[in-house]
Amino acid sequence: MNIYSDDLTDGAAINPELAFGKKQAGEHMVLSDNRNPHMSWDGAPGGTRSFVLTCVDPDVPHVADDVNQEGKVLPVSMPRVDFFHWVMVDIPASVNEIASGSCSDGVVSGGKPAPPGPAGSRQGLNDYTAFMAGSEMAGDYFGYDGPCPPWNDERLHHYTFTVYALDVENLGFADRFDGREAAAALDGHVLAQAGLTGTYSLYPGKG
Repeated sequence: MNIYSDDLTDGAAINPELAFGKKQAGEHMVLSDNRNPHMSWDGAPGGTRSFVLTCVDPDVPHVADDVNQEGKVLPVSMPRVDFFHWVMVDIPASVNEIASGSCSDGVVSGGKPAPPGPAGSRQGLNDYTAFMAGSEMAGDYFGYDGPCPPWNDERLHHYTFTVYALDVENLGFADRFDGREAAAALDGHVLAQAGLTGTYSLYPGKG
């Protein structure tokens, strides 16, 4: 199975247009275009009945106390956890492409309640839902919201986009589900998968 993108090159820096936040002179970070990247795939095995698409950053600090704090630096060596930026399930087996900007085009404060996607597909909550809790941007962040690593983080962040071919038409979720629940539901149903990884940083001197 293979995955492709007109907007991403495996191992290369992600265009700020695809990010939630970007660098700007005189500012640590400003909101960006937040467009989902183009994704396509082929080579799914016989018996594929649906696809799942995810984007995960495994480089997020485990403890957020010093995140984006003046005078603080997050060292490369500090413990890290996964952060889900996108989870789309129940993508029909007849679909093999997601157009650039078709599921997300701009930052929506409080999150997108019903992001667009292929007919029949469903998009879960990404981890901005928890990250924004208690702030003026709090809400339910469904669908894709792109990179916005801490601007004081020395570590280069990696964003892996993965498509899974499944042997079931749907994963049976109710209205709300998140990336971890989707990942657990994949167990025993994955026929094949493919991924590519882009990098992003807001730390001075990194890209």
